[in-house]
Amino acid sequence: MKSYFGTDGIRGRANTFPMTPEVALRLGKAAGAYFKRGDHRHTVVVGKDTRLSGYMIEHALISGFTSAGMDVRTLGPCPTPAIGLLTRSLRADLGVMITASHNPYPDNGIKLFGPDGFKLPDEAELEIEALMENGPLAASPEEIGQVTVFQDAKGRYVEAAKASFPKDLSLNGLKIVVDCANGAGYRTAPLALWELGAEIDKMGVTPNGTNINAGCGSTEPEAMARRVVETGADLGVALDGDADRLILCDENGRIIDGDQILGRIALDHAANGTLTGGGAVATIMSNFALERRLTEAGLKLERTAVGDRYVVERMRQGGYNVGGEQSGHLVMTDHATTGDGLIAALQILACCVRAGKPASQVCSVFEPAPQVKLNVPYTDISPLGLPAVQEACRAAEARMNGAGRLVVRASGTEPLIRIMTEGDDEALITQIAGELAETMQNATVTHAAE
Repeated sequence: MKSYFGTDGIRGRANTFPMTPEVALRLGKAAGAYFKRGDHRHTVVVGKDTRLSGYMIEHALISGFTSAGMDVRTLGPCPTPAIGLLTRSLRADLGVMITASHNPYPDNGIKLFGPDGFKLPDEAELEIEALMENGPLAASPEEIGQVTVFQDAKGRYVEAAKASFPKDLSLNGLKIVVDCANGAGYRTAPLALWELGAEIDKMGVTPNGTNINAGCGSTEPEAMARRVVETGADLGVALDGDADRLILCDENGRIIDGDQILGRIALDHAANGTLTGGGAVATIMSNFALERRLTEAGLKLERTAVGDRYVVERMRQGGYNVGGEQSGHLVMTDHATTGDGLIAALQILACCVRAGKPASQVCSVFEPAPQVKLNVPYTDISPLGLPAVQEACRAAEARMNGAGRLVVRASGTEPLIRIMTEGDDEALITQIAGELAETMQNATVTHAAE
């Protein structure tokens, strides 16, 4: 069992274990030692989002990497998918993104990418954790790494994103509201869309270290939706703090989630003969109606555990080139190694331009089955292991009697239990979710008092 890594790297409250400079220093030394293979000069690229604690974590990581004998190329604020791209493009041995993604600014995290540009598998993370505990040997004074600033990260990423848009199409005549969540994509996303011809209305592009994801971005897209309606825009694009998630809204202000985006891209690829694997990959949280829609089109939907890393692993195993999550991680391995909000938005825009139809028509792929989602916070011990909670979960599944789905899981990034019920009987699934959340809360209190 891993002690530091969760479903998407290491994450926590800044200056609190495990997101402390001390842990970052040890991680840098351990990951540096793990990826020092061969006799060439080893390099790591390091990027970050815009939160205040990024500087603290970045400098601690750099100290660890240079102590291990790795040269460091810093990229400054840039999207997470740019790390995957540049790790591979620059022939680096390792890529690092300092971000807590969609979380508020007091949190931070560290994501690692291998030399192929993909996130690390569980086995590699376990080996790095072992090195963190055992303390790898430091490099000799002659082998200490050097630190340089890589100036062209944003330009390279923008050009790569633009290359994913069909060359015979243009965004001329389209007005797009772009909400960058005051995060890592605040320069790259508006620039790429503008260079492809669109008229841009920017939001969330004034980061100050503490306003990332605050009332904006993919987790709070309502302001973007209002701006679209008020200004008569054709589409709204909302990214999260590290720009690997995407939520859209159509010209009427209707929110378009990751399931609808995934369905549209998969169907479009199938129609164009560019879909591989015979379908798409999603997680257990994706709406069942998406699966039904793809099945009707002769395509399959494979499901994985929650986390875009697991989606990508299954895509690579099965030869799929389209996958994603309801939360807005959209992965197209023809263009990127991880979720990429900008590239996903460009695929949807290409669908709209090619069809000559508005987003309200293009992105209405299926009628979602009712879903209820609740988060139950806890402090010390996860309630999932308590007998009362386990019995309540079994009873809930029995009540659904095969007419719906129940997903109960611990968050990989926050001390929360996430409950999702889904089925055609909205009243039933609402009642089941509420009762299960109440049982968890009561069981947690009872256990703490014992």
